Amino acid sequence: MTQQIHTANRLGDGRVVFLTVAGTWSTGLAGADIAAAAAVAHLEAKGREDEAARLVVGAYLIEVAESDGIVEPLRLRERIRTGGPTVGNDVGRAA
Repeated sequence: MTQQIHTANRLGDGRVVFLTVAGTWSTGLAGADIAAAAAVAHLEAKGREDEAARLVVGAYLIEVAESDGIVEPLRLRERIRTGGPTVGNDVGRAA
């Protein structure tokens, strides 16, 4: 069965964040609120609520797999978002 978590970008600094079991947003996957595809309504509701409160933007569900307590996104795009920027600090705005 497919499992899903909720992800978004934090408005304060643009960081990728994940909805935790505690109902807060974390920059790491550890503690993410994982739900079966049929039971994600609470994740979606919290995402909409926090978007309305302007805590996060672009909240959406992603498919994940959990193995030995480690959560991994299934799609490459989400694995890249989880891992951080794919360019060094010597290019772009950071330079």
